[in-house]
Formats: sequence, C-alpha cells, structure tokens
Amino acid sequence: MPRPLFAAFIAFVTLSVAPVHAARAQEAFETFKQLNSSSKMPKMKAFTAPDPAALAAMTQTRSVKLEAKLAGNGAVMNTGLSWRVFSPIPGADGKLPLLASAEGGSADFRLAPGDYFINVSFGRAGATKKLSVPIDKDVEPQVMVLDAGGLVLNATSGADTQISDKQLSFDIYAPEVGENGERKMVLADVKPNTIVRLNSGTYHVVSEYGTINAVVRADIKVAAGELTEATIQHRASQTTFKLVSEEGGEAIADTAWSIVTSGGDIVAESVSAFPVLVLSEGEYTAIARNKDEIYQKDFEVVAGVNQDVELLLE
Repeated sequence: MPRPLFAAFIAFVTLSVAPVHAARAQEAFETFKQLNSSSKMPKMKAFTAPDPAALAAMTQTRSVKLEAKLAGNGAVMNTGLSWRVFSPIPGADGKLPLLASAEGGSADFRLAPGDYFINVSFGRAGATKKLSVPIDKDVEPQVMVLDAGGLVLNATSGADTQISDKQLSFDIYAPEVGENGERKMVLADVKPNTIVRLNSGTYHVVSEYGTINAVVRADIKVAAGELTEATIQHRASQTTFKLVSEEGGEAIADTAWSIVTSGGDIVAESVSAFPVLVLSEGEYTAIARNKDEIYQKDFEVVAGVNQDVELLLE
C-alpha cells in the first residue's frame, strides 16, 4: 500500500481590526485616528516609558496672578471684580467649562500647563483674553484693562423741578446698532442715582417719567476710568384731576376719566376719585363720566409746573 500523501494546507489567518469611531476629546485631543485593516499592531518594543521629568512638569501647577484696571493708566482695582477661568475646549453642551472663579480684587489661580480663557467683569463691563501656561517657566502677572467707566442717571421736570425716584426709570441700550437697525438693550428699569458699570462707549438712554407719554431719549458717552453723571430734562409735569360739586370741594368717587390730546387721541384712562397723572407738555381735554353724566374741560400742561384740574358738576 502506498503511503498516503499528505496535502499541504496553508492556513490564512486574517486579522480583523474593529473600527474605532471618532470621539470628541475632553482633555487634549479633538479626535482619535480611525484604524483600518491595513494598520499593523505595534510591537511591544515600540512603547517606551514616559520621561519622569516631563510627566512631573505636565502635572505641576503654576501660579497665575491676575489684576484689572478700568483704564490703561488707571490704578489696580481692589474690589468689585468677578474672575472666571474657562477651558478652551467646549463641553458636551457646547459651552466652555468653568474651571475656577474668584470675587473681589486681584486674583491668584493655580493652573496646570495648557491654554485657558480668562474673563474679568465689573458690573456690565468685562474683558476676556486667552492665556497659555507654559510647562518650563513661570507665568508673568497678567494685567487686564477693562476700558470701562460708570454712569449715574437722573432727571428733572422743566428746568430744575425734582422728580420722585418712584416715577422715574431708565433703559440703557448698546452703542452699536444691529443688522435690524435696532440697539440691543443692556439694562432695563435702572433707578435714578444708581451707578451702572459699563464698557466705554456712547449709549442710548431712554428715560420715562410716569407711565403715559413723558419719554426722553439721549445719547450719553461713558469714558474709561471716569464716572459720568447725566441729568435728563423732561418737558412734562404732574396733574391731579377731580370732579367736584364746588370749587375746592371733595372729589366725587366712582368717576371715570379720559385724557385726550388736542388731536383727539386718548392718552390715559382711569377710574378714580382723583387720579394723578404725569403728562408731557401740551394741550389736553379732561373728560369725566359719573352717573351717566359727562363733564369735560380743556387744560394745558407746562413743563415743571404741577397742577390740579377741577371739573364742576353743573
């Protein structure tokens, strides 16, 4: 019997490498390289132990001292500041992660080598810069210039008649006009004699005296390192209305009021014995309704001159 022949078989072993999907890096990398079937697995000797000195340098934090000024030639600020340190790599929510914060004056953070965004704010004023912390040397003290000042608003009626703070409010709009032709509101319902901290620039201020038609607009410049105090002049005054049976008599209750301009537009309505209204300078007609009877009287509003308007029963 012939010896059986043994056929030579060559076994082909195919190494299949599963693809690694691209992933967003949280720390140092944006993506991982995708592996394919042509890639070769590295030999063990391709790996080397990390240099202990380099590893220690990477993990060592360094002191980062931060200061802020209102203007380039101003003094270092020691109060009212808010410091924020952000990672430059967005998180899963698309926002830059907040790494550290501090309040008050100057700040001193301990940061590992790498890149950061530093933000300092002073009220509505603020500044941001990118900072790189090196591996092999200390960081020089950082001085950030806010280019900011303060704004205090007030208003008078006429030349010098003081207005109650409760009847005044101010809205502040940004210096720049947007693509839609409008300015972005910076701060609403600002009360008189309040210090508002803003970056330097010319702001559009809208002042309202009362709630009807006494509105004044003005552009006010805020200079860096300075406190700007602005007083807006309203051409308006306060008027009290009464329906009486005789001059100087008691106001009659359950009276409905309409105030109409000389052009016939209704600017205010009220149901009260004696409504107190702030009206812009001009000519008006007061119309009172009581028990199906109608009474009216023409009157004039003079800026800064408060008055009583009485309508007589007839």
